Amino acid sequence: MNITFRQLRVFTEVAQQGSMARAAETLHLTPPAISMQIKEIEAQVGLPLFDRNGRAVTLSTAGEYFLVHAKRLLAALKDADHAMARLKRVEHGLLTIGMVSTAKYFVPRLLARFHQDHQGVDVRLKVAANREQLVALMQAGDVDLSIMGRPPREVATRAEAFAAHPLVFIAPPDHPLAQRCDIPVAALENHPFIAREHGSGTRSAMEGFFEEHRFQPRIAMEMPSNETIKQAVIAGLGLSFLSLHTVGLELKHDLIRVLDISGTPLMRMWNVVHLGGKVLSPAAEAFRCYVIDHGEAHLVAHDTPILAAQAQPRA
Repeated sequence: MNITFRQLRVFTEVAQQGSMARAAETLHLTPPAISMQIKEIEAQVGLPLFDRNGRAVTLSTAGEYFLVHAKRLLAALKDADHAMARLKRVEHGLLTIGMVSTAKYFVPRLLARFHQDHQGVDVRLKVAANREQLVALMQAGDVDLSIMGRPPREVATRAEAFAAHPLVFIAPPDHPLAQRCDIPVAALENHPFIAREHGSGTRSAMEGFFEEHRFQPRIAMEMPSNETIKQAVIAGLGLSFLSLHTVGLELKHDLIRVLDISGTPLMRMWNVVHLGGKVLSPAAEAFRCYVIDHGEAHLVAHDTPILAAQAQPRA
């Protein structure tokens, strides 16, 4: 059949009105034009779709079946029209991004670049103290997208990796291990550790690394803040294990050193995540695509000065 959507609209309107004249008024067409369209449809179908009784018309059995399919086709066209309309309005809307605290060192700059191209999008950030809190925000529907390391297993999500996430051991510059190269994990014995709290992705990654190397660290302190941990390391209270993204400023000013521990940096991945059954808004979908397309290059640019500072000759 070679039936147009315009003809389907005419057919459904006649079926609803029960009169070609009334359908003509609604569609702003002439009754002869309506009659001609119906005859063309019936010719294509090969069956009468209406029973005529003077000016009144009622659906035939074939017409009743055809009406079901006509409505489905028109509904599909309407959905497509709405989808395209949403994409045209990508410059507007509210976008709420959730992230673990470690991601705050690069996500705001990434969002700023996105906002330059989508200035009508109202962006809000929600920084969770750790991975568990971010998962809770996702389950509550409080965020559209999340930037995190290890995707949750306890809830169905769609997670897409977009960039490498290196994690490293850090120490104050005057620490004896800071002057050594290719340090075995066993050399960390008897050195106190300042660790992130349970529930954080960084803590989980550290524990996985030590378990793999069958090493039991001496945890002297637990802290929920990367900034507090860095200050404690600078003060000489212990070693720590953090994302390389968090220590750029301290490395640049030689306040902290990255230890050359065998098997590190421990490479993980950053992911952009949303609930599996969630239909993303145009703004959220635009940011998801932006992160996947540009996130890796942004983080490479972010990390290059950090690595350059670490590679500088030491006194």
